[in-house]
Amino acid sequence: MIKEYSQSFFLAAGECNPQGEIPLSLLMSRVIEMATLHANSWGVGYDRLIRDNHVWVLSRVTIEVERLPRVNEHYSLTTWIEDYNRMFSQRNMELFDGDGKTIGYVRTIWMVIDFTTRESVDLSQLDYIRENVSDRCCPIEPQSRLRPVTNPTRTSSHTFGYIDCDFNRHVNTVRYLDLLLNQFTMDFHDSHIIRRFEISFVKESHYGERADINVDDAEPLNCLMSIDAGGTNRCRARIVFAPRK
Repeated sequence: MIKEYSQSFFLAAGECNPQGEIPLSLLMSRVIEMATLHANSWGVGYDRLIRDNHVWVLSRVTIEVERLPRVNEHYSLTTWIEDYNRMFSQRNMELFDGDGKTIGYVRTIWMVIDFTTRESVDLSQLDYIRENVSDRCCPIEPQSRLRPVTNPTRTSSHTFGYIDCDFNRHVNTVRYLDLLLNQFTMDFHDSHIIRRFEISFVKESHYGERADINVDDAEPLNCLMSIDAGGTNRCRARIVFAPRK
């Protein structure tokens, strides 16, 4: 079994954000891709789990970076499992630039659910996780306790459309990131970088639902956010910004 899995990528101009960096949503896609490829290398990816009517679901993500990969730059990710319990599997990742220098880390929490009932599956039944836990540490702090934003400083709305939905016919993980980052102006992104991003996924959203994006930026460099629809919280987030040099 492969306890650690690595993959290299190249950031083309057409993939960049306006600041010439990897968009956080693309980095999130790479994180999900890495988890998928590693699980596939064990023979326990989607094709295997769906035979038992099970699927992996991303629950929480924490990203902390010194900087983001830039246009025309090679970068790579290495992933490993740090720990697991009956409910959750903790998968970490290290982000490297083209010279092999560490520029960030990612903490992710995954769960397995029954595809029909949407209820969680006891991970202690999955022996391959126990056999592949690594003793490698992740130096960034675990995710803070995120709560819904009940007293926002500002709110906007969005109705989920076709392009927001994925193979499972619910709103794609990365669409939430795009919605959250769209709450800040171009000028703000030009003058600030994201140092830490935390998101917790609470409930699935679907096509046609109208969502409220609630922002508490009373502390402009430490923003709390949540997305709510139909009277229920769908995700919670925290973004720590820093001025660009």
